[in-house]
Amino acid sequence: MNIHVQIFVLTSFHCSMIMFRNVIAESYGDFDEFTQDNNDIMLKNIAEDLRNCLPLETMLSSEHLALQKIQRQPEPTVHVDAFLYDEDFIDSLCEEGKMSRNYCTVCGSHQTAPLGFISHSFSLMELKFIYHHVLPDLSGKVLVDVGSRLGAVLYGGYLYSSALQLYGVELNGDFCQLQEMIVKKYQFTDRIKVLHADVCTQGSLLQNADVIIMNNVFEYFLDEAEQARAWEYISRHVRKQGSLLVTVPSLEDSLSGLQINIQLSPWVEEVPLNYDVYSEKDVDREALEQIHLYKIL
Repeated sequence: MNIHVQIFVLTSFHCSMIMFRNVIAESYGDFDEFTQDNNDIMLKNIAEDLRNCLPLETMLSSEHLALQKIQRQPEPTVHVDAFLYDEDFIDSLCEEGKMSRNYCTVCGSHQTAPLGFISHSFSLMELKFIYHHVLPDLSGKVLVDVGSRLGAVLYGGYLYSSALQLYGVELNGDFCQLQEMIVKKYQFTDRIKVLHADVCTQGSLLQNADVIIMNNVFEYFLDEAEQARAWEYISRHVRKQGSLLVTVPSLEDSLSGLQINIQLSPWVEEVPLNYDVYSEKDVDREALEQIHLYKIL
């Protein structure tokens, strides 16, 4: 192609992009805001795809230990995946009689109390908080989600960050298949890799990661001895100076009650977070306050 023609084509394309951005700006106010809204919509579409593949409680029959631990809670507790079901969706399910927020304290009476809710996935709001306000720019960085489950952290990282590579380590084969389905459907394969593995076999991956995310990863899925073994493995291999560790709940809470000898002060330093970045009344501040950030020393 003639060089002048090439310049004309490139200039025309550039002008078209400027016009497109201007049209979007007039309609939506800001191009970045439009892109952000589009990412939100894509995540909601992914959630819908996953809802169609799973029972309402989002627990699989293969999760025997987790089911038993939920049933042993001191008060009636149900598992509701926060990525798949936001507060508005739960309200609509309650209105349809498919779910309840309360349980009867005396069978047959009108005395009721709130049900406990447990989620092993981040909500859309929590994902945006992590990628927009907790973590720095991830350009060129490697992120590992330990216990990636349905893949919410991976999809959020793909859409809300510039992370070079996003790895999900998941022990449950059924959840790995669901993640692979979404990754292929939405063409995320260039930056997302799902590993069907025990994290205690992934020493090299942990050693090289720039960010590691752990959301309720062991408490409901391993007995105490296995939890201790997993944490000892992680504390030995997550040693890259300056790398970041995001956990729910705090490391102190996760390690309390375990027969384990991990000294936190020589290993990590907690980074204070601003939980007041959202002014909206419907923001679940309590959920945000469960998110903790640590820097590896």
